Amino acid sequence: MIGVSQFRGLMAQRQVLRTLVERDLRVRYAGSVLGYVWTVLDPLLMALVYFVVFTLIFTARQTGNQPYFLHLITGLFLWQWFASNMSESSRALLSESRLVRSANLPRELWVVRVVLAKGIEFVLTLPVVVAFTIFYLITGDTKLHWTIIFIPVALVLTFLLSVGIGMILAPITVLVTDMARVVRIALRLGFYATPVLYSADMAPDTLRTVLALNPMSGILELFRSGFFKGEMNLFSVASACVLTVVLLLVGAFVFKRLEPAVLKEI
Repeated sequence: MIGVSQFRGLMAQRQVLRTLVERDLRVRYAGSVLGYVWTVLDPLLMALVYFVVFTLIFTARQTGNQPYFLHLITGLFLWQWFASNMSESSRALLSESRLVRSANLPRELWVVRVVLAKGIEFVLTLPVVVAFTIFYLITGDTKLHWTIIFIPVALVLTFLLSVGIGMILAPITVLVTDMARVVRIALRLGFYATPVLYSADMAPDTLRTVLALNPMSGILELFRSGFFKGEMNLFSVASACVLTVVLLLVGAFVFKRLEPAVLKEI
């Protein structure tokens, strides 16, 4: 089975994968004054902008769960990880074309290494979420629910979904020049098709069904469910789990089928 053999190949090279992830992180922050703080600053400032726009300018205080700023940062931080995965994994083979062509390594490794490196950056943003959660717990504006135990499940699903889609995008981007532009447009549309700024239960029933077909919608609901009671829709979460597995298998198949053509192209 293609997926099993690819997984075994990656596990056999896990030390190489670790080295590549460490290299990516060192290169990314080399010469930067603020270092990883930029990873936190970007979504945090965007959350502040959206908070001002929707609560102070439009006074739309029922845009999402309350407290709304906590709703924003939990959504924006997770979305940033996923969006960064898509943007960079689509270029994973092109950006390392020489190594991809010459190194005797599973080529899927170049996609996984991007998602892992970005995942570490995401983990470094979690203390900010924890800090705001503690603040709102102290002020009495929120309380935690037992479903917070599903946060690791949401993170694993995000990782697997990113790897699956990344294995589809990476080879196609090599073969189709315009694919990078398509990814950028899709991410802009996906941001609004995912309940980052709003709560999914605000959507009409027909639109809610469509949102459930976006796996990131169910994953985000699962991630937020411990912070906001009633946020998790079982149909949406189940749909996200099924679609994640399907896209992972499709990604493994597409990558293996296009790999020979990719090696000729690069």
